[in-house]
Amino acid sequence: MAVYKLFVLPGDGIGPEITAEVEKIATWLTREGIVQFEIEKGLVGGAAYDVHGQAISDADMERAEAADAVLLAAVGGPKWDGVPYELRPEAGLLRLRKDLQLFANLRPAICYPALADASSLKRELVDGLDLMIVRELTGGVYFGEPKQIIDLGNGQKRGIDTQVYDTYEIERIGRVAFELARKRRNKVTSSEKRNVMKSGVLWNEVITALHAREYPDVLLEHQLADSLGMQLVRRPKQFDVIVTDNLFGDMLSDVAAMLTGSLGMLPSASLGEKNARSETRKALYEPVHGSAPDIAGKGLANPIAMISSLGMALRYSFNLGEVADRIDRAISGVLEKGLRTADIKGDAQETISTIEMGDAILAELQASLR
Repeated sequence: MAVYKLFVLPGDGIGPEITAEVEKIATWLTREGIVQFEIEKGLVGGAAYDVHGQAISDADMERAEAADAVLLAAVGGPKWDGVPYELRPEAGLLRLRKDLQLFANLRPAICYPALADASSLKRELVDGLDLMIVRELTGGVYFGEPKQIIDLGNGQKRGIDTQVYDTYEIERIGRVAFELARKRRNKVTSSEKRNVMKSGVLWNEVITALHAREYPDVLLEHQLADSLGMQLVRRPKQFDVIVTDNLFGDMLSDVAAMLTGSLGMLPSASLGEKNARSETRKALYEPVHGSAPDIAGKGLANPIAMISSLGMALRYSFNLGEVADRIDRAISGVLEKGLRTADIKGDAQETISTIEMGDAILAELQASLR
């Protein structure tokens, strides 16, 4: 059996607490011989700044490069508000994305039936929701040049951000979306603002040509980003895979996340190019929620998104979809029993702690093998 190197970065705030729960499951999978993990831990974010004076050390970056997958919890907090901009905790995450060349961000939005009433939308709109947003992560307005603030004199300034995409960047994110759709419900919705943005015109042209050339078996539709945002809160189950640029992906994925009732439920994956020989990718997996410093150390954090991030690693880095499915079913089983952390309490009379939720999911997973 192959041994997979898992590099774990607990980070800040509630990060160490939720990481402990995912390590519990990874250790059990290894002990049972289901998956063999070799786990190594490092520092990122404010925790790394306190020790190394930078948001991630060169040594830990080397470990991330050597790993089969990186699992990160959360970074940031008010403790580090005064550090120089280039050393802020979030710089560690940005460096990981840049140095590992992670261009594709996968953000699933899944609404477990037991939590449908926690959504701000009506149950019938979200019950059984399962969509995937594929966001281009390394291009667009966040990275385009020039990016600057110019002093125009007379008390006036001008802020400049540049939206720029090349054909190859659009093609490679499009391929990720089409290939995902083939394993799901075979539908891709491509989103941009071609009515007012030249980069949107190019995006639409490239995705259309790629579809005709390589993926004619997949249903493709195009939708303007503002219209898509409206449709996400009007009829979200019409979507399967949504592919879009960095800026619109950032916004639309947060809209989709809130359809599910809690950010504490949702994982994400950031993927690099496939290795031509091994078919493997550099990859980083993390929950979409933040470090929540206000509840750190209180046992209130929901570890489900972190545990689901391990599930995504099993699915997309290790091709172990069956084991990932077991984890998903264990989470669903716990929720069906009415067990809740504070963020998903709803009408529940009692809540359980971070550790108790991790233990309950592990127990459900163990029971599934009996």
